[in-house]
Amino acid sequence: MQRFLKAQFSRRTALIVLRSTATALLVGCLPRRMSSAQSSPPACTVRPQQTEGPYFVDEKLNRSDIRSDSKSSAVKAGVPLQLKLNIVQVSDRSCTPISNAIVDVWHCDAAGIYSDVRDRRSDTTGQNFLRGYQTTDAAGNVEFLTIYPGWYQGRTVHIHFKVRTPTGAEFTSQLYFDDALTDQVHAGLPYASRGQRSIKNAEDGIFQEGGNQLLLSPTKNTQGYAATFEIGLQTA
Repeated sequence: MQRFLKAQFSRRTALIVLRSTATALLVGCLPRRMSSAQSSPPACTVRPQQTEGPYFVDEKLNRSDIRSDSKSSAVKAGVPLQLKLNIVQVSDRSCTPISNAIVDVWHCDAAGIYSDVRDRRSDTTGQNFLRGYQTTDAAGNVEFLTIYPGWYQGRTVHIHFKVRTPTGAEFTSQLYFDDALTDQVHAGLPYASRGQRSIKNAEDGIFQEGGNQLLLSPTKNTQGYAATFEIGLQTA
C-alpha cells in the first residue's frame, strides 16, 4: 500500500460556515469543480484547505473507536477524545446534511508515532492504531473515539481527516488544538515522558496556512474531552 507525504500545500480553498448554534467552525472544501465564493453567502467565509500530510493509508477500517490495533487489540494510551464531525452541503441559502459521505481520521499516538508506516523513527508496518473511517448518517454526522494526539519533530499537535462524498468530491485537511490545552494535557502521562514539544501552533508552517480556522474547541467530560466540528462542502 502506497504511503507518501505530500510536500505542497493545495491552492484549492475551503468554505467555512458559521452557525449561531454551532460551537465550532464549519470548514468546507472546494472539490473538483466549484466557484471561489458564493454570490451572497450568508455567514460564509472562504478558507484554505490543507495538505494531506503523513500518512494517509486507506485501511478501509469502518469503526468509530480507533484507539486500538485491530489485529493485536492493543489500545493506545492517552487522554480519551470524542470527536464528532458534521458534513453539510452549502448552497446560496442553506446548509443541507450530506449522508453516506466517507470520513477518514488518522493521527499519531502519544509518542508521535503513526501506524502502518516505516520511517526514520519507527516501523509500524501492519499495525493500524488511530486510523478508521465512518459513513455519515442522515444528519451528516460521524463520531470517533480516539486519544488526544502527541507530537513529533517539526509539527504542532494535529489530527488529519479526509471527506469523500457520494458524488466523488474530496476534501482533506487537519484539525488543531489550543496551545494552552495541549500543554495541560501533555503535562500528564503518557505524554510527559517525551519532554516539551518543539513546535507550537504559531511556529508550524502548515498551521500558518489557515490553521486558526481549523481549531477544535474541546470540552472536558468524565473520560477526557469531547469536540464537535462541522464541515460544509460547496460542490458545483
